Amino acid sequence: MGATKVGAIAIGLAGALAASPAYAQSAGGGSDAEIALLKQQLKMLEQKLDKLQKQTNANTATAANANANAKAADAKATDAKAARVASANAAIPVKGPVAPSGVVVTMPNNRPTICTADEQNCVAITSRVHWDVGGYDYRPNTANTSPQKLDSGENLRRARIGIVGKFFGDWNYALIYDFGGSADGFGGAAPGSLPGGGTSGVENAYLSYTGFKPFGGKMAIEGGIMDIPWTLDESTSSNDILFMERASVGIIAQNIAAGDFRSGAGTRWWNDQLWIGGYVTGPTTGAIHSASSVTPAGTSEQYGGVVRVAGNPISGKNYSVHIGADAEWLVQPPRNQLTQAQTLTLSDRPELRIDPTTLISTGAIANVSGAQVYGVEAAATYGPFIAQGEYYWFNVDRSANTGLPPFGAPSLKFDGGYAQVGYVLTGENHAYNPATASYGGIKPHDPFSLAGGGIGAWEIAGRVSTMNLNDQVGQAVGVAGGRQTVYTAALNWYVNNNVRFMLNYLHGDIAKQASATSAADVGSKFDAVALRTQVAF
Repeated sequence: MGATKVGAIAIGLAGALAASPAYAQSAGGGSDAEIALLKQQLKMLEQKLDKLQKQTNANTATAANANANAKAADAKATDAKAARVASANAAIPVKGPVAPSGVVVTMPNNRPTICTADEQNCVAITSRVHWDVGGYDYRPNTANTSPQKLDSGENLRRARIGIVGKFFGDWNYALIYDFGGSADGFGGAAPGSLPGGGTSGVENAYLSYTGFKPFGGKMAIEGGIMDIPWTLDESTSSNDILFMERASVGIIAQNIAAGDFRSGAGTRWWNDQLWIGGYVTGPTTGAIHSASSVTPAGTSEQYGGVVRVAGNPISGKNYSVHIGADAEWLVQPPRNQLTQAQTLTLSDRPELRIDPTTLISTGAIANVSGAQVYGVEAAATYGPFIAQGEYYWFNVDRSANTGLPPFGAPSLKFDGGYAQVGYVLTGENHAYNPATASYGGIKPHDPFSLAGGGIGAWEIAGRVSTMNLNDQVGQAVGVAGGRQTVYTAALNWYVNNNVRFMLNYLHGDIAKQASATSAADVGSKFDAVALRTQVAF
């Protein structure tokens, strides 16, 4: 029974009790029996009220307990359901975020490169292919000229593939093999012959440390088989040179104790304006390393050294000036272990290698005790224009004690140089590379594309070069290696950053006599046209 109902009963009883005396009084004085009866009824009503109150309190407590039990049951059921859901979810595999592998694959300049996420460790594949085709109009001056003919055709000049990379940020390495040189040398079945000539093989296999950065610049300490960065032309990548071949004077100088495929160890330091480097060098990878071989004859290994100081003292947004000086020493020439001969040959092809024949050559200079080469280099750019030149002086000492003639012959002196200019018709320019103190190649603003309308970059260039291998002519101890002058015109099409076509026209004049003591003319002239297809990354 509700509290409201109990309150109503109590009010009603109070009213009845109040009315009873009044009724009795109005009735004219009731008897005592009636009064007693009323008291008894009132007592019974009070007892019923107490009973009803207790019953109400009991019902209220029961209802409260029931509500509490129901809420507890609901909470318990909710917890049980949540537990069942959590258990079910735990049983279902959830795909979370994939953990990083720590490896990043990129394609800078289309070179496949794999690096750790912090770029401290990398390995990349590198390659270049230079395929040349061309022909000669060769005209010997007399029937005594040798050779009487140059062969037209093709030459896989370079076909290199390898890896380059770094460890822990500062340790750099390279391993590159050259399958090219299909017409660079006279291969064959004779002992000592190599397929494609003596320069095919390991072109780079070196380790370089670049962790030291003294005097506010950068420094590399390196050793192995490498391209020794000596002379401006050699320090420029073969992917970026203006002509299919470098000038003969540089090739002859580098072949003494520098150049490609050369073993060496040394260091170079550079900043934005200055480059200084020096290397101790040994033989090339094609040299014979046997002291006991009979066929071919074993030889001792040569050693020498090079130093180069160059820089970019004047530079701005659209211009730059480069100057430098070079020195090279052949300290110990190789010695034939069978005959004890100690010789050096200076020669080169006529700045084109479709036919591998050399047109100027000193022949084997006997009793060579050493050689020195000193040179100067200069270059400048202004917008799309570039000019470059070098000049070198050679000295060959002939005082080795081999027991073979000639005895007491004086030193020989030779010289040569080149000058070249280029102009990019589409407006691009050759950027300066402080790490090698040389100029890089052209990056087309609008790579060739039939769909996009790009035409790539177009460049014209011209060069004149000369090399004099004559000295002490008219004397028995003299050398008549010949004087070569070559004029070259070039048209280069940079299709994109990886593909280039080079068209060269050459006119050459070789003034040569039969020997140092014979003035008989054995010179020649030639014209040649050649095309190179280049792919590199």
